[in-house]
Amino acid sequence: MGLKGKLIASMEMKCGEGSFFDIFHINTNQVPNISPKNIVHFGIHEGESVKTGSIVSWKYNEAGQEMYMKHLIEAADPQQKLIKWKVIEGDLLKLYKYCNFTTSCDGQWTTWTIDYEKKTEDTPEPLLHLGVILAMTKDIESHLLKK
Repeated sequence: MGLKGKLIASMEMKCGEGSFFDIFHINTNQVPNISPKNIVHFGIHEGESVKTGSIVSWKYNEAGQEMYMKHLIEAADPQQKLIKWKVIEGDLLKLYKYCNFTTSCDGQWTTWTIDYEKKTEDTPEPLLHLGVILAMTKDIESHLLKK
């Protein structure tokens, strides 16, 4: 079994690609209010919102524990509706040498990709973290459909 891996999950979104992408690109600070069971806090440390070069952090709930991660936004492309997040600090780096996320929107589909490398063979795949992401995504979709 290799130490490097990739998890990919796609969800059909009834709210449309633009609305979902805008939550992450422009209104990311709203995510803790939209998905309070999953996301505790979002902060911007450098830059403006979620734009290439910005550094942002999240506090989130995973398996009943509050976790923390800080990201460098490697790419934020409104035309392609794509954001690449590189984890630079936090709980995930205790288990993984690296852990990078990509979110992309294409038509009615939103796709999350997690690229990672485990520190040891015994380290589990980040399935719990993917579950948090998908639960948050469903909360955002429900919020957007209510508008």
